[in-house]
Amino acid sequence: MSVKIKKGQRLKTDIIKYLYYKGTLSLTDLSKLTQKSLPLVTATVNSLITEKYVIEKGLAPSSGGRRPLMFLLNPAKEKYIVSVAMDQLITRLVVYNLANEVVMPLQLLSLNISEDEQAISKLVSFINGCIQRSGFDKQFLIGVGIGMPGLVNGEKGINNSYLPTPNGTSVGDFLMKELALPVFIDNDSSLITLAELHFGEAVGMRDVLVVNVGWGTGLGIIINGKLYRGSTGYAGEFSHIPLSKSNNLCSCGKRGCLEVDTSLLVMVEKAKSALAAGAQSSMKKLFKDKSKHPCDHFLDAVVQQDPLAISILSVACFQLGKGLSTLIHILNPECIVLSGRGARGGKMLLPAIQQAINEFCIPRIAEQTTISLSTLVDNAELLAAASLVVEHCQFE
Repeated sequence: MSVKIKKGQRLKTDIIKYLYYKGTLSLTDLSKLTQKSLPLVTATVNSLITEKYVIEKGLAPSSGGRRPLMFLLNPAKEKYIVSVAMDQLITRLVVYNLANEVVMPLQLLSLNISEDEQAISKLVSFINGCIQRSGFDKQFLIGVGIGMPGLVNGEKGINNSYLPTPNGTSVGDFLMKELALPVFIDNDSSLITLAELHFGEAVGMRDVLVVNVGWGTGLGIIINGKLYRGSTGYAGEFSHIPLSKSNNLCSCGKRGCLEVDTSLLVMVEKAKSALAAGAQSSMKKLFKDKSKHPCDHFLDAVVQQDPLAISILSVACFQLGKGLSTLIHILNPECIVLSGRGARGGKMLLPAIQQAINEFCIPRIAEQTTISLSTLVDNAELLAAASLVVEHCQFE
């Protein structure tokens, strides 16, 4: 949900935002990025130093001329961000400082948001409980950023798919009241895409597709260096294009969706069916361990190059590659980033995807697109949920 920023605070907020994303910058860098005069930027940075938001980093490496003084956000500043990453089954939370350092380690909540009628209340209790355990006074918390699945309109704070509220208000308004903090929400795949754009494989790129491989199969689209949301904010519902030959019903209520072939949940069910039919695999033992979700065990088996896990993954990835072939023809991206929980499968994801692209794409177009694996993996949504707060809040 948007927050109006006072005119006098705009430059201060913009400088904090650029330092948050870029790490270290000179006064000249900040002047170019904000399109403000160097004297004005210098005065504002000096003010931020006085307020302990910004500290000096030292001189930049020598490039032949005078070395400029560099600045970065102060990790000791008592300003913190609560970051929440939700999927259909598990909710994760960390607290960051302004330097993107974790100051409260990962907290987990098993929460089935599609079936639990008390999901929104449990979410509130979880977040409030974590804040209380963190020991941070709420006056030092800038806000709460939340990534969640579904048809999410972040500007209005609405999730049209999950988390109905008891009083019928929007999710954003309800959480803001219950948490007594600024709350900003967005779609999980959109946030993962923003994380790759600002911190990951898509940094400096203009036209990129980011695939969120998880319980479903999400997509974020970067066009001209910005996240493309479509006319009503719902662009990127990649998993619901009708490419599956299966008659299985998708979570959206339709048949033939790509998701019924490519989600981690489907892969786990295929693995369990194969084991029940007598197949041998390390997953037989792994699935007995109830301390982790079966999808995480499946990915562990993939990383360990278990033959059954890899064969199931390959079938799913071929279908994923078939869908990506269509998008390559339409959007001609310079890069496709495989991100999200499933990216932990690493290089095991690539052969079948590349095979499908080779089979279905026009070579002259396909050869212009590279396929990259995210290095952020599980951290992507958490990082971007925190950046939601930085993007929308006013720094005073």
